[in-house]
Parts: sequence; C-alpha cells; structure tokens
Amino acid sequence: MTRSKRPSGPAVILAHGGAGAKALTSAQEECLRLAIVAGYELLRRRGAATAAVEETIRIMESSGLFNAGTGARLQLDGARRMDAAIMEGRHLRAGAVAGIERVRHPVSAARLVMEKTAHVLIVGAHATRLARHFKLDRQAPITEAQRDTAQRLTATKGKQHGTLMLYRKWVREGGPAGRGPLPRWITREETVGAVALDLYGNLAAGASTGGVPFMLPGRVGDTPLIGCGVYADNEAGAVSMTGIGESIIRLAAAKEIVDRLARGDRPAAAARRALDKLVKRIRTAEEIGVGALVLARDGRFAIRHSSVRMAAGYWTGRGEPIVADRFR
Repeated sequence: MTRSKRPSGPAVILAHGGAGAKALTSAQEECLRLAIVAGYELLRRRGAATAAVEETIRIMESSGLFNAGTGARLQLDGARRMDAAIMEGRHLRAGAVAGIERVRHPVSAARLVMEKTAHVLIVGAHATRLARHFKLDRQAPITEAQRDTAQRLTATKGKQHGTLMLYRKWVREGGPAGRGPLPRWITREETVGAVALDLYGNLAAGASTGGVPFMLPGRVGDTPLIGCGVYADNEAGAVSMTGIGESIIRLAAAKEIVDRLARGDRPAAAARRALDKLVKRIRTAEEIGVGALVLARDGRFAIRHSSVRMAAGYWTGRGEPIVADRFR
C-alpha cells in the first residue's frame, strides 16, 4: 500500500471478540490484550494499518478462544467453514473469503484476495484452493471429540431450532420445509475484528468468524460482505461489526456508520444512531444485540453495543491497553 512520506499523527487500534450476554473469560481477556499490543507494536514501528489489523485478528484466530480460525464452531454437517474480510481506507481496496475450510488464518486469505487478485470476494472450495496455492497455514483436522461436542450441543440446545429441522428435512428428502427463529440462547457470537489508524493517517478494518449456531451449510453472514461487517475510508473512518449477521446485512451497518462519520457525526454518535436504527427496524438486533468498533480519521473512536456485553479493547500507546466487556 502506498503511504504518505511522513507520519501524520498518533496511531490507534481497537479490537473485539464478539457481542452478546456472556462475560469475557480471563483467557479471552488476556488474548485480546496480547492481540491489541501486537497490532499496536506494528503501528508504532510505522507499519501499515492493514498489517496491524491482520496481525491482531490472526492472534485471536490462533487462540481457539473465539469463534474464528481454530476456534470456529462446526456447522450442522460437521464441517468448519469460516468467513473473513479486510479493507484499507486509502484506495478502498478490500478482500474477503466466505465458506473457506481448513485454513488457520482466514483473515490472511482475505488479504491475499485483496492484494494478489483483481477480486473482492472468493467463496467456498475456491477460497480454500487459493489459500493452499499461497501456502497459508492449515488447521489441524477436526477431532472426534470436537464432533461429539457439537453433536451434543445440537441435541440439547438445538432440538427445536427451525433451521436444524430444515436441515434435517433437506438431508432426508432433498427439499426445504419449515422455518424458525434464531436461537434466543445465543450468548456471544465471538466473531473477532479490528480497526486501526497508522502513523501515516491510513485506516483499515477487518473481521473473521466461524458463523452462528445451527447455520445451514452455505450460509454467509455479514463478516465477508464489504459495507456490512467491515468498511474503511480514509476520508471518514473505519468500522468492524459483530453480532447476528442477518441483522447487520439488512442495514449495511458498517457503511451506514462510516457515512455518518463522513457527514460530521462523532464516532459515539454515529455508532449509537446506527445501532438504534438496527434495534428499531430489525427484531433480532434487539433480542440478541450487535456491536461496533468505530474509528474516525482523526483518531477519535468509540466502542458501542446494543447487547448486554461486548468483548473489546483499545490502545492509543498511552498507559496500558484497555480491555473489557461493557462499553455502553
């Protein structure tokens, strides 16, 4: 990425590990803190915002503590499929993958799409093939213990879930039937994401996820959809969303917030107004909640969520990184 010749101001990084009702564990808190420190260290050494976002997310993907990378949940057919996206704000370049499998760092695959192809989004087996072509680290195979755990969860909490019934109908008869709501017992999606402002005034945003419980194979959430889960524009700001993707997609929430920044809203106001609109217009946003990292081009930022909690943190290089699960 082409950058200005001289640093223009202080660096800032924010990261999240999902919005919902479940409290942040001590292990997740420490991982989030380490990820923020690693990302900021790249910024401090005059690294690009894109690199800082990627590194921050990679650490969370590797941990197994979040619903991303090695910690991504299994889908109804026992496979682990993941989505990720990254975007830089100077030239509005973006890359994303959806339904990628057996890759340790989906966010790095997304960056490859952005930097090594003429495309924005690559899906399924083709995304996996691209990652293999560039020799990205692979995930360890799914173990029988992991499959057993997923099956027990399906049996206990997913028995009456409409999507599960639909999937079983597909398997038995090859045709759709029925429809059900998203499960109300979801406690936190644990999608991971980050936004950063580097010393040259460039912004970037990214996110990575393993999806939601009982999702049909082939379902794609907001994370890899540019303007929905992530957006970055040096002329306004950068946003990374978390929560139920179906709600976020219907408002194109990340672009909505960035557009509000462009019109002069402060980060907290832009986030609040967009989340209020989500809750007012879309029921699942109220029932389960969504969250946003918002970083303006001048370094001002906000972490806001309509959920009970949101695992997130930030660092401006002063004092210690701040990590918590409540910001509103």
